[in-house]
Amino acid sequence: MKDSMSRIKNGIEEGVEDKAPCPFGVRSEVVRVALAETLSTFVMMVFGLGSVAQVVTGQSMFGDFLSINLGFGLGVAMGVHVAGKVSGAHMNAAFFGSFLAAGTIFSLYYDAILHYSGGNFTVAGPRGTAGIFATYPAPYISLHVGFYDQVLGTAMLLLCLMALSDQQNQPAPAGSEPVAVGLLVLLIGISLGSNSGYAINPTRDLAPRIFSALTGWGMEVFRAGNGWWWVPVVAPLLGGVVGALIYKVLVELHHPTPSNKKTEKKENIEHDLIGQDKQLLNQTNMCICI
Repeated sequence: MKDSMSRIKNGIEEGVEDKAPCPFGVRSEVVRVALAETLSTFVMMVFGLGSVAQVVTGQSMFGDFLSINLGFGLGVAMGVHVAGKVSGAHMNAAFFGSFLAAGTIFSLYYDAILHYSGGNFTVAGPRGTAGIFATYPAPYISLHVGFYDQVLGTAMLLLCLMALSDQQNQPAPAGSEPVAVGLLVLLIGISLGSNSGYAINPTRDLAPRIFSALTGWGMEVFRAGNGWWWVPVVAPLLGGVVGALIYKVLVELHHPTPSNKKTEKKENIEHDLIGQDKQLLNQTNMCICI
């Protein structure tokens, strides 16, 4: 009887493990990852682009540069919550999610953009609105300085992300990773964001730029800033590699191996025992002298 109940219990547990969450549940890991990445990117971009649209069309009455940084930082945190355990929430390859977010913000703020711009969708100038969707360099920034700006920002992002996830160092506490990543993006924005808007992610910039080109701003979105459009696409790829390599070469490669840790622990124990023996011997000698 006991064996029968055990088999039934095991069968039920196995059935629960194998059963899809719902009749329409997707079993393919590739599809699940793609869906999660698309949704997480959409969430991040809706909050980020929405914060920019609110500041621009509200003429800084409903926020400022800090609120934009907060919008993207908290948007990233929410995006990590949406897909962190499913896909890792990389949010750097889901072109469709970013494109859809641009469309969502365009439809939501369309009347505000029309009112602010007077119906003239321009990239630059006192009533320029293309910056709601994509990044553009400040007028005083040259192309090579802007490229360096994007490389540095993305390098700092990847370097710190590796530190936050390094279990042999000082990682973010379990469950706090989304907040930690969001604060990191906020930190980059408030320290490295004024030159060119800290895209630090090809998907964040390219998809909304294409959307804006198709919905009224035209090909000027690719010509502006001395042909700036390719910098936020290429520079972050290089910066990510640089940041990851710096952390790996200067920190991660030098972590003690498990065997080395055991040896160090054994040596510490032996050292403590020798110290205790010496202390006991000294006490014994004192007693003999007395």
